[in-house]
Amino acid sequence: MDNSVFQERGPGVRIISSLSTWIEGEALRQLDAVSSMRGMRRCVGMPDLHPGKGTPIGAAFLAEGVIYPALVGSDIGCGMALWATDFPVRKAKPDRLAERMDGLDLPWDGDLTAFTVEHGLSSSPYDSSLGTPGHGNHFIELQRVVEVVDRSGFAALGLDDDRVCALVHTGSRGLGESILRTHAALHGSGGLAVGSAEGDAYLAAHDGAVRWAEANRELCARRLLQAIGADGRRILDCCHNSVTEAFADGCPCWLHRKGVAPANIGPVVVPGSRGDLSFLVVPDPARIDALWSVAHGAGRKMARGEAKGKLKGRYHRGDLLRTRFGGRVVCGDDLLLWEEAPDCYKDVGQVVADLVAARLVTVMAVLSPLVTFKTSVGGAETDERGGKEDWRRQRHQVERARRGDRR
Repeated sequence: MDNSVFQERGPGVRIISSLSTWIEGEALRQLDAVSSMRGMRRCVGMPDLHPGKGTPIGAAFLAEGVIYPALVGSDIGCGMALWATDFPVRKAKPDRLAERMDGLDLPWDGDLTAFTVEHGLSSSPYDSSLGTPGHGNHFIELQRVVEVVDRSGFAALGLDDDRVCALVHTGSRGLGESILRTHAALHGSGGLAVGSAEGDAYLAAHDGAVRWAEANRELCARRLLQAIGADGRRILDCCHNSVTEAFADGCPCWLHRKGVAPANIGPVVVPGSRGDLSFLVVPDPARIDALWSVAHGAGRKMARGEAKGKLKGRYHRGDLLRTRFGGRVVCGDDLLLWEEAPDCYKDVGQVVADLVAARLVTVMAVLSPLVTFKTSVGGAETDERGGKEDWRRQRHQVERARRGDRR
């Protein structure tokens, strides 16, 4: 283990990142502030740490006797689901697939009642959003495998590098937001005592939203498969916004994850931006020093409100509709297209390299985006600029992540 990747900020507060990984000062201030909350025992920030609305994103928090809904956030249950498909890579033409994927954020025309009953979901006012990704950093993406590092583990998952994969990132939509809003109206950002009526009520609502979010990812994936005419099966589903019971430091505690993936459920995906690679990694499940968690993605490095103003001089809108790997982006929301530009995110290869150096993960495989769906455009975009693959940069990024080289 490279101890230089572990930066201690104070009693019970650490950052897992190399000195060459940039982390915004406001994110560190927020992490330190959380450490002073009542009952807080440990706080761990990951290399993708960045500021949130009062509390940082990309961190895990261990508290005794108190549950803090604000540390879970509004998108309870948000996470990633990876699906294997039978769609051959050789037939995967990004332009054609983009046309088929347009419309995936429109309301599902299936039987919602039957779906919610099948998945054990309680009826909610937000069920019409099931099967849709939402806005922000959420997406539905087709990917191809560009490298397999652990061939036996890869095969054991049932993956095939000659077939397209699907990655879905979404959560509980308005349901989770309504739960946090109800809590905030009564308690602000304060915590709830474990075992209290209010605490039990929140946990029950939280667990329902986690189930709803997982079902949402499944329906998004099934809609995608139907759109492209493929079959598939889920390989993994990991939630990165949640609170769960954990035993640590000799006592029962509650582990809050806000933008971090669990390390104790098997392989997880650490995705980059829509114009970057994604890494399928195997975490070490025993690492209490990382609160049994790993980074959940690249992490923002540019605020949404700054994105368009800073990037418009560098790119044309059409440049953002194609990636350096030859992939396509489906996004009919002009502002979102700029807010989610690859330049707004950290280098995911750097993030994964830090995790590897800390021996928190090993890399199993590397995936590249083919088509990333954000919002409908009413027909695929036709701008032809961009799209040439930068294979030298991709190879450097993969090798750096595998070695844990943070330079």
